[in-house]
Amino acid sequence: MAGGGDELKLLGMWASPYVIRVKLALGFKGLSYEDVEEEDVFTGKSELLLKSNPVHKKVPVLLHNGKPVCESQIIVQYIDEAFVGTRPSFLPADPYEGAIARFWAAYVDDKLLPSWLQSFGGKTEEEKAEGLKQTLAAVEHMETAFKEISKGKPFFGGDSVGYLDVTLGALVAWVHAGEKLTGFRLFDATRSPLLNEWVDRFGELDAAKAVLPDADRLVDYTMMRQAKAAAAAAAASNN
Repeated sequence: MAGGGDELKLLGMWASPYVIRVKLALGFKGLSYEDVEEEDVFTGKSELLLKSNPVHKKVPVLLHNGKPVCESQIIVQYIDEAFVGTRPSFLPADPYEGAIARFWAAYVDDKLLPSWLQSFGGKTEEEKAEGLKQTLAAVEHMETAFKEISKGKPFFGGDSVGYLDVTLGALVAWVHAGEKLTGFRLFDATRSPLLNEWVDRFGELDAAKAVLPDADRLVDYTMMRQAKAAAAAAAASNN
């Protein structure tokens, strides 16, 4: 129970950065919830998930007193508004600063994450190279954004975590896993020293430690998914 008669249930999958994002928001707010793990969202989906998110049919879904809220960024904003008296407040009170935070949060999902995934998951070497090129450009923009928004303080939210910290923080465990898998660190001391330090700082927060998955477990999961995909492709080519 979240308190005050509120019942929260999160439909998710442990490795999904989008699900991790919602878990971070709930954790920083100190809200308790029932964690409902979808066993394999790639091969099968529960009736509850299909009923709760009939449009996209994907996790995460937050059920608040039985009412579903979908899409990770929308869920984080919902949590901030529904539990407005629970600190910290993720979005700035100033409307312009709030708009800036939303802009860069959308940039993470629309530009940074897709290009990063393409850089090591592209079908051809050309696709991977283009993904890396776009990733490096996105990292440069995010480094500048952190410098401007944080104003020299530890987090995007200033002295405490804000909306952008929660949004980008969902990638912290994957930053370490990606480095183990490919040798490429999304944020490093050379290209993005501020974000490189932020990754370590964010990962040391108690609420983050309680939520972020182990990097080695993510590596094992990724290798398993790649092996399954390769086997499926080989079987298809033999038919």
